[in-house]
Amino acid sequence: MWSGPRNLSTAMMRSFENRADCSVVDEPLYAAYLAATGLDHPDRDAVVASQPTDPAAVVDALTSGSVSTAVQYQKHMTHHVLPSVPRGPLASLTHAFLVRDPERVLTSYAKVRDEPTLEDLGLPQQLELFETYGGPVVDAADVLRDPRGTLGVLCSALGIPFDDDMLAWPAGPRDTDGVWAPHWYAGVEASTGFAPYSPGSGDPLPDRLAPLLERCLPYYEALAPYRLRPPRQTEES
Repeated sequence: MWSGPRNLSTAMMRSFENRADCSVVDEPLYAAYLAATGLDHPDRDAVVASQPTDPAAVVDALTSGSVSTAVQYQKHMTHHVLPSVPRGPLASLTHAFLVRDPERVLTSYAKVRDEPTLEDLGLPQQLELFETYGGPVVDAADVLRDPRGTLGVLCSALGIPFDDDMLAWPAGPRDTDGVWAPHWYAGVEASTGFAPYSPGSGDPLPDRLAPLLERCLPYYEALAPYRLRPPRQTEES
């Protein structure tokens, strides 16, 4: 699952992890990304120490390593996909894409990083991956509007059965969470399912981020027409 930050990505990981037939991998390219860019993220040294920093080794493990479950859910942040990440072996995976209105993304992300950039959000890489591999697209707003329906059509597109256990999960941390979880996962750790959709909620976009929003929109608008929606949502739109 290829997603940018603040896109409901950890809740989606929780949803899949709650399936009895599924294991998860949390942001396996994060350490390689930090090692290559030198960026100072929370607990940077711990993140770098927790994972391999060679992107080729990470991709090899993701595409040829053994998996103990019928389904493996790989939660990927698209901004981690630097030019050094080998693209060819990724073709052996089944790909899916989680998108979100970039205005909502920027409003949320600005709370943890004052001056986010297009590179922070990974939108160019997400579109590149979609154009290269294809795969189902789901919008975070559609998941919140109708978790059962949206996850149902996603599972169908992935060729796996929908499981009611995807709709709720126990609160708390997981052993499978990355070491960065204390800095980013508080909301998900307190959750027991997907939050209700609130179209009018949230803080306004800071004026300083309006130019960045204009740069983000074309990428989102290129992917949004492909998003899967339950039949009821399609009829109402």
